[in-house]
Amino acid sequence: MLVFTIKELCRTCYTCVRECPAKAIRIVGGQAEVIEDRCIACGNCTKVCSQGAKVFLNTTDRVLKLLEGDSKVAAIVAPSFPAEFAEIQDYRLLVAMIRSIGFEYVAEVSFGADIVADRYKKLVNENTEYYLSSDCPSIVNYVKFYHPGLVDKLAPIVSPMVAMGRIIHEKYGKETKIVFIGPCVAKKAESSEIDEALTFTELRELLDLKGIRTENVSPSDFDPPAGGRGAIFPVTRGLLQTANINDDAITGNIIAAEGRIDFQEALKEFEAGLINNQHMELLCCEGCIMGPGLSKNGKQYKRRALVSSYANRKMLNLNNESWQKEFEKYSSIDLSFRHKPENIKFDLPEEKEVEEVLISMGKRTRKDQLDCGACGYESCVEHAIAIKKGLAEVEMCLPYTIEKLHKSVKDLALSNEKLSSMRQALKQSEKLAHMGQLSAGIAHELNNPLGVVIMYSNILLEESKEGDPVREDLKLIVEQAGRCKKIVAGLLNFARKNQVNHQMVNVKEMVDHSLESIIAPEKVRIIITDKTTIPDAMLDAEQMTQVLTNLVKNAIDAMPGGGTINLLLEDTLSDVSITVSDTGTGISEEDRSKVFEPFFTTKGIGLGTGLGLATAYGIVKMHKGQITVVSNTDPAKGQTGTSFRIVLPRRKE
Repeated sequence: MLVFTIKELCRTCYTCVRECPAKAIRIVGGQAEVIEDRCIACGNCTKVCSQGAKVFLNTTDRVLKLLEGDSKVAAIVAPSFPAEFAEIQDYRLLVAMIRSIGFEYVAEVSFGADIVADRYKKLVNENTEYYLSSDCPSIVNYVKFYHPGLVDKLAPIVSPMVAMGRIIHEKYGKETKIVFIGPCVAKKAESSEIDEALTFTELRELLDLKGIRTENVSPSDFDPPAGGRGAIFPVTRGLLQTANINDDAITGNIIAAEGRIDFQEALKEFEAGLINNQHMELLCCEGCIMGPGLSKNGKQYKRRALVSSYANRKMLNLNNESWQKEFEKYSSIDLSFRHKPENIKFDLPEEKEVEEVLISMGKRTRKDQLDCGACGYESCVEHAIAIKKGLAEVEMCLPYTIEKLHKSVKDLALSNEKLSSMRQALKQSEKLAHMGQLSAGIAHELNNPLGVVIMYSNILLEESKEGDPVREDLKLIVEQAGRCKKIVAGLLNFARKNQVNHQMVNVKEMVDHSLESIIAPEKVRIIITDKTTIPDAMLDAEQMTQVLTNLVKNAIDAMPGGGTINLLLEDTLSDVSITVSDTGTGISEEDRSKVFEPFFTTKGIGLGTGLGLATAYGIVKMHKGQITVVSNTDPAKGQTGTSFRIVLPRRKE
C-alpha cells in the first residue's frame, strides 16, 4: 500500500476527503483510512494533511539493500530536482552527493523526456485520433479506474521515467538495477521495469543518514546520455514545450489541464464529447514541481523559476552534436505501452436509499441540500451515496453536525434547568424535613400545657359574672390560646408524614367542591376554565382540596380591592395541571424563593401563620408532583398578580 493513515495522528478534519480526486478515503469510526483499491497514488492527501497523518511508503531501506547487492545500480533523477534542492547552486554537487550514496551511475530523466516528447509529437502529427497524455501515472490510474471507456485514448507511450529506464538498460546492460528519484509517489508502483523509486524528501533522508554534504564532495556531472529540452518537462505545458508542439490558443489542438479539479473536469468533458479535435495534456499536480515527494511549503512559481533557470543554463551549455548523436541512437528504442482498464466503480444505490440517507441528515427537500462541500464531496447527493457505500459518515455533514450541536446545547440547557430546579426542590425538601422534625417536637411540647391553659381559662370564664372586669381578660386569654392551638395543629399537620389516599377523582368536581367552603367578597370574581380531555385522575381529594382552598384564600387576601381569580385545568396523557392565578399585587422577587418555607408570610401580624403554602408544598410532593410560582409586581411589565401551577401525575407512581 503506497499511501496510508497513521490513525493516532488523524484529527478527522476531512481535508484529505475533500482533496482526494479519486475519493479513495473512507471515514470509519471517525478515522480516515485510504482504500487501496481506489487509490491512484497521487499523494495529494499527504500534502494537505496538516497533522502528518497521511504518509506514503518509505522505500529508503529497500534502496539501501539494493545498493548492498552485487549488481550495479543507476539513479535516474527527475528534471524537477532544481525545485527541491534550491540551496545547491551547482547541480554537479548534487550529482556527486547522489553518487556518494553508492550509485554507479547517475543519469537525467530529462533525456527520456526528450525521447518521449518526440514520440508524442509524431503521434499528434501522424494520427487523426485524439489522445490523453500518459506520462503522469496518477492520471493513468485515474482513467483506468474511473473512466475505463477512455483507456484506449491514453497515448500508447511510456512515461519519461520508464523510457529512461529502458535507455539505461540498453546502454549499461540489462543487469543494471535502476532507482528513480523524483517528486512523485505513484512512480513507486508505476512499472516493474524500475527496481525502486525514491522521492526527493527520501533522498534528503538518505543524504542525512550517510552524512553526505556539499562540502564533502567534488562536482560530478550526470552520466550520459545528457538531457536537453526535457529539463522543462515538469512544469505546466512542459510536454508541449519539450516537443515544440503548437499549443497556440487559436491554431493549436492541445488542451493542458493540471490539478485535481481541472483534470477531472477536462476528462468529464472529453468523455462526454464536449471537447472535439483536441489532445489533452493532463497532470494530477500543478506540474511535477508540486508533487508530494517534494518538501512541503514550497512556492509554485518560485519552483517553476528554478526549473526554468536550470533548463535555460542547460540549453546554453548543451553539446548539441553529442546530444543529437545520443538522440538518434536511442530514438528507435521501443517506448510503446498498451494500457488496460481496471473498472472499480461501485454500483450506485437506489434513489430511494439515497433519499433515506438525505432525510437522516435533515435534508428533506432540495432546498436543504446546500452542496457546501465541507464533507469533502461536491454535493449532498454524492455524500449520501458515499454513506450508503460505506465510504463516509453522516457526521461529516457540517450543517447537520452544527444543527445537532445546537440541539445538544439546547437539550443540555433544558437538562441544566431541570437539574437546577431539582436541586432547589431537594434543598427545599431537606429544609422542610428539618423544619418538620423541629415543628413536631415543639407541637408535642406545647400541646399539654396549652390544653391546661385553654381548659382552666374556659372554666374561669364560665364562673365569672357578667360585668366582672376580669371577664374581658379571660376572653382574651381564651381567644389567644385558641389561636395558639390552631398554630400547634398546623405544626402537627405540617410535620406528620401523611399517607396519600389515592382515589379516582374527577378534577373539575374536586375544584368545584374546594370552592364551596370559600366565601369570596363581592369584588372578587372566580373563573374556572376546564381544558381537560380526560377528567379523572388518581389523587387524594381531601388533601388536594386543602391545597386549593389555601391557594384561593391567599389569592383573595392578595386582592383587598377586588380582582379576578382564574383556575385553569389542563392535562396530558400522563399529567393533570391546575393553575391558580390572581390579579393582586404580586410577590416580590426576593420573597418568591421563600414562599414555601414554614412560618414565612407576607400577611400582617395575626393574619397568617406561614404554614399554608409549606403544607401545600408537602402535599404536592407526596403526590410526586410539582408546584411552581410566577409573579409580577411591576405594572410596567404587564398585569400584576401571582400564578401557582400544580402538575400532578394522572396515575399513582
